[in-house]
Amino acid sequence: MKYILSKKYDTHYFMSKIMGPNPLKLEEELLTDNLIPKGAVVCDLGSGKGLTSIFLVKEYGFKVYAADLWSDPEQNRLFFRENGLTEQQLIPVKADAEDLPFEKEFFDAVVSTDSYNYFGRDPEYLDNKLLPFVKKGGYIYVAVPGMKKDLHNNLPPELLLSWTPEQLDYIHDAEYWRSIVGACRGAKVVEVSEMQSNEEVWADWLKQDNEYAVGDRKTMEAGGGKYLNFIKIVLKNK
Repeated sequence: MKYILSKKYDTHYFMSKIMGPNPLKLEEELLTDNLIPKGAVVCDLGSGKGLTSIFLVKEYGFKVYAADLWSDPEQNRLFFRENGLTEQQLIPVKADAEDLPFEKEFFDAVVSTDSYNYFGRDPEYLDNKLLPFVKKGGYIYVAVPGMKKDLHNNLPPELLLSWTPEQLDYIHDAEYWRSIVGACRGAKVVEVSEMQSNEEVWADWLKQDNEYAVGDRKTMEAGGGKYLNFIKIVLKNK
């Protein structure tokens, strides 16, 4: 696909802050024809260093809470200010996805890009830990790294060049995710599908010179990308 919006952020300044395959391109595809109204209050769940949060505010007009357990809210706050955003538009919050510090039915929507697979694999997570914070009729948009076909019973050696079996247990195929979100009682499953974004987002990540990107090159240079994809999940709170 053509990444019209995320192309604006294709600079060293922004790309040096990515923590995996280009999250802005993933988010742009994820939110193509999205049903979240402009001005909505949105939780960017697993926001990392806040690139996706800035993207949600500037490109979609949402008021965003950047919720992440591992990033420093003060550093993110400075980053947001550097990009001309106020705390009326974008609020950094240190938050555990399994114990969110918000009022019930606080958000119009939740968007999670390349992080949901770390905390959302429990079939009870949606009903017990996330949906209570989403308004009735609100949406959840998720992009997770995946496999084109589940290979955990016979992991290809290419994948093991960069990741351990335990690390690979965080990624599964679309069928797996249909079973996980399909178990949710409080939300309607709108879509679970394979995304187009894969080669492009990985290429942007592998250009970076941090140790994690360098480590991931081993698998991708050996052709391991042929087993991988990203998966789009859309849910509507009943």
